[in-house]
Amino acid sequence: MSALPDLPCYLNGEFMLLAQARISPMDRGFIFGDGAYEMIPAYGGRLFRFDEHMERFDRSLAKLRIENPLSRADWLAVGRELVARVGVAEQWWYLQVTRGVAPRDHVMPLDLRPTVFSYSGPSRPVPAELRHQGVAVVSARDFRWERGDIKSTSLLGNVLARQISADQGAVETIMFRDGHLTEASASNVWIVKEGALLGVPRSEQVLEGIRVELLKELCEEAGIGYNLRPIAESEVFAADEILLSSATKEVLAVTTLDHEPVGHGAMRGKPGPVYGRLYEAYQNAKATQSI
Repeated sequence: MSALPDLPCYLNGEFMLLAQARISPMDRGFIFGDGAYEMIPAYGGRLFRFDEHMERFDRSLAKLRIENPLSRADWLAVGRELVARVGVAEQWWYLQVTRGVAPRDHVMPLDLRPTVFSYSGPSRPVPAELRHQGVAVVSARDFRWERGDIKSTSLLGNVLARQISADQGAVETIMFRDGHLTEASASNVWIVKEGALLGVPRSEQVLEGIRVELLKELCEEAGIGYNLRPIAESEVFAADEILLSSATKEVLAVTTLDHEPVGHGAMRGKPGPVYGRLYEAYQNAKATQSI
């Protein structure tokens, strides 16, 4: 059994080490996955796009009918304290609220005290070699539930999807539902067609990634076309470039899909020019959009 890392955490109003944290086995987060979470990158000890992440966290909690027990200012104080205690330049800060402790019953109990848990740890940047050569992904049918818009702690579907790619030595599983792209197991997915960045529209089946709006802003700054629309499965396999975006990956080039090279001509199987411009713009944003 792997030992827990010696990292600081926050549980129901108290700071402690992860190994000291205890919750009831009757917590609905443990029994049902009845909660929501966020993960926010920190660069140079500062939280990246904090307000955008917290707005999505509030939306997820509201859809679960859980009142956020902390104010935005309180969450910011907790995050800054944890990041300071870890003390390294690049981190990810995880925060989670579950409905709380109650006898096991599918019906949502009223007036529970939510369980608040948070911790932070050093991030593991994508290795420079993978940045240079791109990554391999595989495809699968999207078999998860249809409320992908909720960033819920109920992640078994995503775990099973991610394992499909892990079993094949790939970094992600890109999923399709009814012949159209949805997302990957832990990333948003983009394609490049004729120099423009294309992503899927907002819906209940897709988590609205924080990088969706960020990439729109970066495309506008770089003069790259940008559009959200339904993307057919065939378009993904014929794309000039495929990109992944997430808090941990930032923006990342896919160069192999189902063991076949992505792209055309001289750039086939290589990170493309749109990726290069967006990655550079992303690094600039990290310096200006953190608090």
